[in-house]
Amino acid sequence: MEIRLKRVYDDPAPEDGFRVLVDRLWPRGLSKERAALDLWAKDVAPSTELRKAFHHDDMSWPGFETAYRAELDGPARTAVASLRAELAPHAVVTLLHAIHDDTHNHALILRDVLEA
Repeated sequence: MEIRLKRVYDDPAPEDGFRVLVDRLWPRGLSKERAALDLWAKDVAPSTELRKAFHHDDMSWPGFETAYRAELDGPARTAVASLRAELAPHAVVTLLHAIHDDTHNHALILRDVLEA
């Protein structure tokens, strides 16, 4: 399985394969039709507390990465296993996120965990 990353605001494309939104909050100003989702996996997104610490309280990227990996290996472990099972039949999966920063976002970490 190939796992790609893409902003949810970018236009859907046939090559996206199975499209999964991995944000806890619905993206502002985006209709469900335009999002063209196959799945909304909000249970594997960072917790509200962690998201706020990173985006509003100046948590460092390394600190966020460590904390988010701990969530994925702890409280969200069942959700990660369920997502893996859901994605398994698909050759191409695109994890969708609303973050502007392509180098510091939770979808990168989630992809690493799913590919491990």
